[in-house]
Amino acid sequence: MTNTALLSPYSAGPLGLLRNRMVMAPMTRARAAEDGTPLPVVADHYAQRAGAGLIVTEGIWPSSRGQSGWRYPGLQTAA
Repeated sequence: MTNTALLSPYSAGPLGLLRNRMVMAPMTRARAAEDGTPLPVVADHYAQRAGAGLIVTEGIWPSSRGQSGWRYPGLQTAA
């Protein structure tokens, strides 16, 4: 059985043309260093799922004072 609608391109307005209609929802996976820097396994995770038309990445904490969990990725680093 084939589902051509799911695999066909989709115009997502301002996001542009998606190559298919599959969307990956965000997941918090706690794979960052203690300072919030994503570990190499994070790039592997998204590369393995690159076939989805749209990937919504996991949330991040905006500053060290707003960190909501252990080993969650963050926006603020020493760099």
